[in-house]
Amino acid sequence: MKATELAVCNIGLFGDGVGHFWLNDLSGLLEKFPNLEFPHKQDFYSLIIVEEAEGEIVIDNHKIRLDRAKAIIIKPRCISSIDINRKAKGKIICFTEDFFSLRYNNNILYQFSFLQRESKPYIRLTNEQKSKWDILIKLLSEEYSLNKRETIKVLRSYLNIVLFELERLHNPTGFAKSKNLKQEKVQEFEQLIDKHFETKKLPSTYAELLNVSPNYLNKICKEETRQTAGELIRKRITIEAQRLLHYTNYNINEIADKLGFGNTSYFVTFFKKQTETTPEQFRKNQIN
Repeated sequence: MKATELAVCNIGLFGDGVGHFWLNDLSGLLEKFPNLEFPHKQDFYSLIIVEEAEGEIVIDNHKIRLDRAKAIIIKPRCISSIDINRKAKGKIICFTEDFFSLRYNNNILYQFSFLQRESKPYIRLTNEQKSKWDILIKLLSEEYSLNKRETIKVLRSYLNIVLFELERLHNPTGFAKSKNLKQEKVQEFEQLIDKHFETKKLPSTYAELLNVSPNYLNKICKEETRQTAGELIRKRITIEAQRLLHYTNYNINEIADKLGFGNTSYFVTFFKKQTETTPEQFRKNQIN
């Protein structure tokens, strides 16, 4: 079902959590929170540990079947919908960036490759790993239910272990070497694009925010991503345009306006150049 206005959820949706953190069983999830069944954006991370379930989860039009044990990651600003049976077994863990930034460096989550924008949104869990995951999730659940004075600190530590374990599964060769200054600057640039792409579209604007020259920003983007700074900005705008075309009933004029284009014809030209199809045709193809 398409929405005229795409719902945006924050972690307060789940009621009383513990300091930017929420955990619950998958069983009966949609009965408690039926709006999760429909396409929505969220401003927090969701980690869904599936033991046994039926249905599918859609993340940015990527369908994930719930046919075996896996960890599914929904990142902030993605569009997702959940279709899961009432008797599903597993846990859903939700947390914000602030949950970590209040204790660790602001960028700690970006060290995990599976949380990065381009990574696939799920990791398979094998039977051999089941006992370890049972223990980790049990520790998290028990501490969450206690809600004692030091609970937030303990939950943060347990969750950090969970994320490292997922990173090992996603990247068996081990963590990449420490990021150099260029990698960190490009990552910071990509984070700024995520926040400002609707209003800031010029590399020079971001270069100023990053305290570097436009030429230097372009150079390090090419070195680290094989794309120019402008290409990274245009790619993010295109992704958002495709989301709005697929998941909402906004007309083309409204989408152009939401994405900060001065006029609709400029948006149509931009979209066709990036995707080799018009916005109208892209929407029709999604329906068909």
